[in-house]
Amino acid sequence: MQIWTGLGNPGPQYAMHRHNVGFMAMDAIAEIHGFGPVQKKFSGWVQEGRVGREKVLLLKPATFMNESGRSVGEAIRFYKLGPEALTVFHDELDLAPFKVKVKQGGGHAGHNGLRSIANHLGPDFRRVRLGIGHPGHKDRVHGHVLGNYAKPEIDGLSDMLASIGAEAGWLADGDDVRFMNDVALRMQG
Repeated sequence: MQIWTGLGNPGPQYAMHRHNVGFMAMDAIAEIHGFGPVQKKFSGWVQEGRVGREKVLLLKPATFMNESGRSVGEAIRFYKLGPEALTVFHDELDLAPFKVKVKQGGGHAGHNGLRSIANHLGPDFRRVRLGIGHPGHKDRVHGHVLGNYAKPEIDGLSDMLASIGAEAGWLADGDDVRFMNDVALRMQG
């Protein structure tokens, strides 16, 4: 079993924030792959289903970003899994908007959700980095991350989420390179 966690903040006022793109990815995967109904568990919302041959639990922590590790840690311990079973989908300032990159382990680059998970489980989990672009100056980062996607960005956002959902089978199989390549090819189409 794999646990895929999308990072975000709970509540309708945060729904379209760039910081919530991880939540959006979970919703897209659940819809495209016909996951079961949402249940409240592990201080968050979960949906169970399959991506290809793999059983996957989608988790959206309801703890707010800074405490994401508490929710993720509960789920990992409940299923007696290690960090190798975890994939975290999160917003990434250092990638151009709608670029998707996968990496194994690493630091948190100031991302409070990643920091919280690493504090609970260590840094050795897979990350799906969802580009939101950098606003250009560090003083504008907070407003950018916690700002809503703008109207001209909605098509790009929809394309990225649909591509992630459509190609998620490669991620479930552990073929990160094929996943990234096929998402990028879909995004060009």
